[in-house]
Amino acid sequence: MNLVESIKMAFKSIKNNKIRALLTMLGIIIGVASVITLVGVGQGSSQSVTEDIGSLGTNLLTLSVNDTTSVQLKDDQLTQFEELRGISKVAPVVTGRVSSKNGENSTQVSITGTNSTYLSVRSLTLSQGRFISDMDNELRQKVVVLGSDTASTLFPNQNPVGQSIQVEGVSFKVVGVLESVGTSLGMSGDSVIVAPLSTTQRVVKNTTIGTIYFQAESEDRINLAKFQVQGLMTTLFPNSSDYYSVSTQEDLMKTMSSVSNTMSLMLGGIASISLLVGGIGIMNIMLVSVSERTKEIGIRKAIGANRQSILLQFLIEAIVLSTLGGLIGVFLGLGVSKLMELFSSITISYSLSVTSLAFLFSLLIGVVFGVFPANKASKLNPIQALRQE
Repeated sequence: MNLVESIKMAFKSIKNNKIRALLTMLGIIIGVASVITLVGVGQGSSQSVTEDIGSLGTNLLTLSVNDTTSVQLKDDQLTQFEELRGISKVAPVVTGRVSSKNGENSTQVSITGTNSTYLSVRSLTLSQGRFISDMDNELRQKVVVLGSDTASTLFPNQNPVGQSIQVEGVSFKVVGVLESVGTSLGMSGDSVIVAPLSTTQRVVKNTTIGTIYFQAESEDRINLAKFQVQGLMTTLFPNSSDYYSVSTQEDLMKTMSSVSNTMSLMLGGIASISLLVGGIGIMNIMLVSVSERTKEIGIRKAIGANRQSILLQFLIEAIVLSTLGGLIGVFLGLGVSKLMELFSSITISYSLSVTSLAFLFSLLIGVVFGVFPANKASKLNPIQALRQE
C-alpha cells in the first residue's frame, strides 16, 4: 500500500467515526488555539508597554526614592540638579491621593505636585487652558490642571477652565486640562490633578520629593546625565544607594521586555500542556482503534501486508488527526485573538513563528503519540488476529 492509499484510508476511518475523531482532535485544537492566543496576548502586552515607555522620549531620566525617611530630597537641593552637565530640564514630583469635588460630582484622584517643566519633560499636551507656571509655584497659588478623566467626571459637558473645584475641602481654580494619555502599566494617566509643587506639599502634608524627572540635553548625552545624577546623589546621601534608583527609558524597556517575555513563555508553556493532553487522547483512541480493527489487521497480514505497511497506516491516521486538529486550532486561535482585539482594549501581537511552531508541535504530537499504537498493530500475529471476535 502506497502513501496516498494510506492517507485515503485514514480519512475514510475519520469519516466513519466523526464524533470519535472530533473528540480525539479536541485536545490538539484547544492546545494550538490556546498557545496562539495566550502568547499573542503576552507579546501584545509587551509591545504596548514598550511603546508607552518609548513615547515619553528616549532622553528621559527618572530618579525614584524608595525610602523617603532615609533619602529626603528638599526644594533647595533642586538647583544643584539643574546645574549638572547633560541635564536640560528638571521636574520634581510630590504625589498623593486626594478627594476632589465640584458640586454633586466628586472623585478620588492622584494629585501631582510639580513645576512648569513637567509638561515638556513628560511629553504631555494641553487640550484646554494653560499649564502651571513658575509664578504659581513661587506664590503657592491654588491652581490645578485636570487630567481628561478628572475633567469629564467633575465637569460633565462643561468647560472646566476658569471654574473652581474643592480639593480636600480647599478651593482651587482650574487653569487647564490635559490631553488623554490612556492607561500605562495598568494605571490610568487621566485620573489626575496637577498642581504647583509648593501648594501640593501643603495639601498632602509632605515636603519630601519622591521622584524627579530629568530631560537630558540629547539622547547621546543620556548616559552622561545619568552618571551626573548618580554622582550628586552619592554626594548628598552617602551610603544610601539602596534607597533610590536612577533609570533611563531604555532600562525600563529592557526590564519590562524581560518580564513580558517570561510571562509569554509561561503562558505558552501552560497552553502547551493542552497539546500533551491532546496527544495522550490520540494515543488512547488509536489503541482502541487497534483493538477494534484486530480482525482487519489479521486479514491484511494474511493476504501479504507486511509489518511496515500496517505501522505506516496507523501512524498516518494519527498524523492526519493531529494535522486536522492543528489546522482547526490555528484558525480558532487567530479568530479568538481577532475577536478579543475588536471587543476589548487588549493588544494582540500576531506572530507567524509562534503560529507555525504551535502547528508543527501538533504534528510532532501526532508522530510521537501515534508510534506506540501503530507499533502494537504492526506486531499482531495474523493467526491470533483472525481468531479475534
